[in-house]
Amino acid sequence: MDDLRILHGDEHLVVVHKPAGLLVHRTALARGERDFLVQRLRDRLGRRVYPVHRLDRPTSGAMVFALSPEIAACLGEAFSGRGVAKRYLAVVRGIGPEAERLAYPLREEDGRRPKAEMPAQEAITEVRRLDSVELPVRVDRYPQARYSLMEARPLTGRRHQIRRHLSRRGYPIIGDAKHGKGNHNRFFAERLDAPRLLLVAVGLAFEHPVTGRRLAIDCAPDATLAALLQRLGWAGHLPVDAIHHAPQVSTTAAIP
Repeated sequence: MDDLRILHGDEHLVVVHKPAGLLVHRTALARGERDFLVQRLRDRLGRRVYPVHRLDRPTSGAMVFALSPEIAACLGEAFSGRGVAKRYLAVVRGIGPEAERLAYPLREEDGRRPKAEMPAQEAITEVRRLDSVELPVRVDRYPQARYSLMEARPLTGRRHQIRRHLSRRGYPIIGDAKHGKGNHNRFFAERLDAPRLLLVAVGLAFEHPVTGRRLAIDCAPDATLAALLQRLGWAGHLPVDAIHHAPQVSTTAAIP
């Protein structure tokens, strides 16, 4: 089923909601896979598309595609040069910090070399607790289970950065098979109908490479996460799909 939501489109770029569990494009690690976001979007638009950043396979949310190599190069520079503001929501174990800057250097996880051989790179994520809940169930060794809804704003773009930073801080994201806790993941899958990574990209803001205007996109989460937030009493934090245009900021990076 083609469940893509197009959040914004013009003659230069398109922003879509990437479903959880869908690979962006074909990779050497995806042998046997035949369904990719790039292919779905290409078929929908009837033209080539160029991803300019990445979202992990289990992560859902807003993702930008360029419609030409020139626009892709310009947007790629903005993403790699911290010219893009990104906002995520994550459901984590425990009562997360009220507000904190996580600055733990991370080694790349590319699967080609042992991680210990990779150099540690600067990685910064700003996190903020939006809400929390205590459930009267024993999931771990305590008679109650506590969870938080966290906002995460990564200032760098390391692989699995938000997942690794929150896990290292002691608040792993629910549904994270690699960096999380299996008993809490199973509880959410079996009792709360949420059998997936509870991390979603709900906001992007960047300067349009042609108009120079600041483009801000809000992205509503999918039905699974929306239902969960309502069930936990967090419905007030649910974003809705929206586009905001700011006045032109600069024309230095614009493509004529």
